[in-house]
Amino acid sequence: MFGNLLKKQETVHGKMNASLQELVLKIDKMNLTEMRSFINNKIKDLEVSTDGLNLVLERLTKVDTASKKSYINSDDMDSKKKKAFDLVLTILKNKKINIQSMELMQNFLKVYEEIITNYDKEHKDIYASRFNDAISNGVAMIEVMSNMTNKLHVLSE
Repeated sequence: MFGNLLKKQETVHGKMNASLQELVLKIDKMNLTEMRSFINNKIKDLEVSTDGLNLVLERLTKVDTASKKSYINSDDMDSKKKKAFDLVLTILKNKKINIQSMELMQNFLKVYEEIITNYDKEHKDIYASRFNDAISNGVAMIEVMSNMTNKLHVLSE
């Protein structure tokens, strides 16, 4: 029943297929503006997908084990933080999110909890509550999609 929702990255004998590998390489080279264009489906030869959304979230949450640096750091410019936060909110509004996206979002909140709190205090913003609302809406959307998939499965039998 949840096969489509729990779908992991497509692999063949433990290796990524060519299209997914190409997507990984393209997303690794993108800056925040290019990632936003990708999420909004504004890049001609690159269509937004569930895997693409998850790869962007993975890139934002990945912490380098050697240097302990993440994509966003507390000493980064406020504009970079705001762009990253808005990008994540845009991802959560996308209809192609799945359970893996929600898990990555929770990881994003863990990694950047202190930065989000400090940003909200300094700029009188409310990103923390906006993230919580977006997660709630995302989970509700996934539940609706799951129910529709279940109904279609029952009707097709």
